[in-house]
Amino acid sequence: MRIYRLSVLLLILGLSVGCRSTKTLTSTAEIDESMTAKQIIRENSKQDVRFKTLQAKVRIDYTEGNQSNGATVNLRMEKDKTIWMSAPLGMARVMITQDSVRFYEKLNNQYFDGDFSLLTKILGTDIDFEKIQNIFLGEPIFDLKADSYVVAPNDESYVLHPKDQRALFELFFLINPGFFKLDSQQLYQPLEKRMLQIDYKKYQEVSKQIFPENIRIIAVEKNDEIIIDLDFKSINLNGEVRFPFNIPSGFKEIELE
Repeated sequence: MRIYRLSVLLLILGLSVGCRSTKTLTSTAEIDESMTAKQIIRENSKQDVRFKTLQAKVRIDYTEGNQSNGATVNLRMEKDKTIWMSAPLGMARVMITQDSVRFYEKLNNQYFDGDFSLLTKILGTDIDFEKIQNIFLGEPIFDLKADSYVVAPNDESYVLHPKDQRALFELFFLINPGFFKLDSQQLYQPLEKRMLQIDYKKYQEVSKQIFPENIRIIAVEKNDEIIIDLDFKSINLNGEVRFPFNIPSGFKEIELE
């Protein structure tokens, strides 16, 4: 069961927005201590990317314990509607829509056809289409305008957290002072001994918009840790895309614990 969960997680986390870099962005801006949380949130929201469709290649490298592996996959996306990815030689495919998660892999002739409960279980927090999309666009997984936030002292990033942290989990958003995209977003569940941290190590400018270039995702549950690095390449925006997906006959449904 663990290898199936890891395979699905690896594929799902690859469903992100990669872009052909016209310029890797660097920031030498300093923290402006006079900025309020509302001003920072407003500047961050101005950087939300806009496009209709996307095609890309993404290099995924993951490490779990002493094991590591990697692959380059093809990605297609229709913003706010569909995320689709195919592994080399069509050995595995995944398609996510607003209400479903579907996946199959030919190595063991297995498939999954269900909802977001699997991802919720793997990542330890409620997950839906918008959260998956936002993670890989470098946008907050929670609507910053829907809560009251405060700024915490920090030398390199603006650190925002809810004025009243939630009872079951704590949230932190680190925002770059130069171009106001996320440097990191972090979710902690102390009682469950879980942590999800998404670090945006590089950004790139494409068509006058800012997209992630390299993301590191760290998921911890008790003594188990998974690290996934994503590098985004070969992007085409707003072209025609197709999402072929048919579960081969004779495949066995993956039964989740």
